[in-house]
Amino acid sequence: MGTPMIAHLVAAGYRVFAYDPSAQALEAAVKGGAVAASDAAEIAKAADIVLLCLPTPEVVRAVTLGDDGLISGERVRIVIDLSTTGPKMTALVAAALAQQGKIFVNSPVSGGVAGAVKGTLALMVSAPAAVYEEIQPILAHLGRLFHVGEDAGLGQTLKLANNLLNVAAVAITSEAMVMGVKAGLDPQVMLDVINVSSGHNTATRDKFPKNILPRTFDFGFQTGLAYKDVRLCIDEAEALGVPMVVGGAVRQFAAMANAQLGPGSDFTELVKMVEGWGGVEVAAAG
Repeated sequence: MGTPMIAHLVAAGYRVFAYDPSAQALEAAVKGGAVAASDAAEIAKAADIVLLCLPTPEVVRAVTLGDDGLISGERVRIVIDLSTTGPKMTALVAAALAQQGKIFVNSPVSGGVAGAVKGTLALMVSAPAAVYEEIQPILAHLGRLFHVGEDAGLGQTLKLANNLLNVAAVAITSEAMVMGVKAGLDPQVMLDVINVSSGHNTATRDKFPKNILPRTFDFGFQTGLAYKDVRLCIDEAEALGVPMVVGGAVRQFAAMANAQLGPGSDFTELVKMVEGWGGVEVAAAG
């Protein structure tokens, strides 16, 4: 998702420095107009404001607080994390950077690769009001901003709640669709009816017609990341003393999919697990 974000910022006139340990990803960033850096520390010496878009909490911690991390950069003032890492890691990193006079802004995004390409992401920004005013013109090039509060982890809490609902929608819709197909219903007719009825959701409106019925499974969100986000959400709920009975079942479903399909699979492939149990395939006619 970082590559299209870079393209939007470059198009808006910003000079963007980029680093990624993946040579392929860094090459794509350079093609998008960025200046390649050798590591995170070099970026922290070159830029006042640094944006992160990383896969796991552990990677965010390493990039910000590790050896040659952003914390060692004398120029960087504000670090904006667009990743989904959970409130606990956000609080840890924010506190450590604050000791060095740096501000850690939490701004997870939703909308997937398609939203990043179109510049229509939803950004859940938690930051002090004055900091939000400073970074708003930059982030506005990536999508629609929502200032959810000033506490560092609030954006993460909202993002985890959203992603739990996202994965839950795919899981329960998979079960309903497999049941209907096995009974003899046409899956497209099912979607046509459900989408004008009370059972419609993001899976019935978007993922099933675009990624599952055509059997392309190319939504662009990995099963491993979906499982990570659900796990972080349940962990946060437990820490807050909020029971999640249905959420716990979604976590188990995601864990099974992660083990059976592999963390690199597209999370719309979750339906394959239910198809295997039911002995039918949910596919478009012809």
